[in-house]
Amino acid sequence: MTATVETGLWQLDATRSVVAVSHVTMWGMVTVKGAFTDVTGQGEARPDGTISGAVTLEAASLDTKHKKRDEHLRSADFFDVEHYPTLVFAVQDAAFRPNDVVEVEGRLTVRGVSRPQTATVKVTESHADAVTLTTEFTVDREPFGMGWNRLGMMRGLTTVTSTLRFTRTSASSA
Repeated sequence: MTATVETGLWQLDATRSVVAVSHVTMWGMVTVKGAFTDVTGQGEARPDGTISGAVTLEAASLDTKHKKRDEHLRSADFFDVEHYPTLVFAVQDAAFRPNDVVEVEGRLTVRGVSRPQTATVKVTESHADAVTLTTEFTVDREPFGMGWNRLGMMRGLTTVTSTLRFTRTSASSA
């Protein structure tokens, strides 16, 4: 079975959505985890089957449950929230596959740098007026200017996991 998403305009339900990150640090001994507490998004499913949309994260809302670390993550070493307050994943193309899977091609913008990013998304719930999507993908921090790595303690990729619930706001105008 392949899930379908109803044609129309969709709004992210922030109260039922989570975007989290994890990164192995301290030379592989510790995994730092955090979640963005301020997430917005919208999308459109058009009658021709194309999908567009974006999810925006307030960079300063990343909460790792450690105040000093969170302040460092907001600094110029990492997100530089003073100059780049948001992170954006913009969907450019989406292809529905069997078993409720959607292959998404998009652009991830962090610190003013936009790079291609793909994600395999699972449709975990789909109704006429609500859809829930889950995904996990990895991101290399360095091309976004986030190469801070004192004493080599932060190697490898950052893992992004999300559960995004959208509600339909209106029928598509296309």
